[in-house]
Amino acid sequence: MQTLRTPDERFTAISEFPYTPNYCDVSDDDGGTLRMAWVEDGPADADPVLMLHGEPSWSFLYRKMMPPLTAAGHRVVCPDLVGFGRSDKPTRIEDHSYARHVEWVRALVFDHLDLQRVTLVGQDWGGLIGLRLAAEHPDRFSKIVVANTGLPTGDIPMPEIWWQFRKAMQSAPTVDVGRFVQGGCRRPMSDDTRAGYDAPFPDDTFCAGPRAMPGLVPTSPDDPAASANRSAWAALCASPTPMLVAFSDGDPITGGMAPIFQREMAGAKGIQHPVVHNAGHFLQEDAGEELAGYIVDFLGG
Repeated sequence: MQTLRTPDERFTAISEFPYTPNYCDVSDDDGGTLRMAWVEDGPADADPVLMLHGEPSWSFLYRKMMPPLTAAGHRVVCPDLVGFGRSDKPTRIEDHSYARHVEWVRALVFDHLDLQRVTLVGQDWGGLIGLRLAAEHPDRFSKIVVANTGLPTGDIPMPEIWWQFRKAMQSAPTVDVGRFVQGGCRRPMSDDTRAGYDAPFPDDTFCAGPRAMPGLVPTSPDDPAASANRSAWAALCASPTPMLVAFSDGDPITGGMAPIFQREMAGAKGIQHPVVHNAGHFLQEDAGEELAGYIVDFLGG
């Protein structure tokens, strides 16, 4: 597997994200290894809050949420998915698969970090990956937070706006990551913030991950990931693990999943589920402090 690694100097000017990166190697499922990156903060002996980003962002997305959670005494762990952030970037779209991404995150958080009693916070692909882990390794998780995400099986059609996003990401001559993130927000971003989202991708040769991910979402019942996702959905529906459903009011892509999670998941029963107002798909960017406050309350309860 051929990979690229974003030069460190691309990240040095990001004043909003002062966290020191950590690294480990995981198998690339092709005879080699990949370097994965993560940042963390908070008491090392506290139960971990695992916050997983999605497409096409990186752990920078959680910079507004880390301080409130650590101030409340929680250990926060934010990995960069393979192909994103400071993690290595396979150069071919076909090197990415749903199963590989699940395994790469599993290897980092369980084999390397040995996280136990995990609270999952998953948005976008962070939910698609994290919910698989929560279903397949229930003994590792104590609570789950779903935020503008889903667990698609290909049995329900995706909204038209998602198909438009997929086409744009796959066919654009170059991938302007900062612009795509801004397009998924309700509130304006500064030029410095957009530069922070652009930092992992010096040019389009680094963008196989962002281009690949929309094509990995199951859109038909016979998709390679559909069966595993159905099994995960069934396991989570029956699971007593408490689940907070914290969606925004302005996400046309995943917004319809909020009532389904609340209705179908046993762990979501009897919980007061918040709505994050004036926020788009990337609610961590639009209202990260507010979302973090809801999670702190959920963990305290």
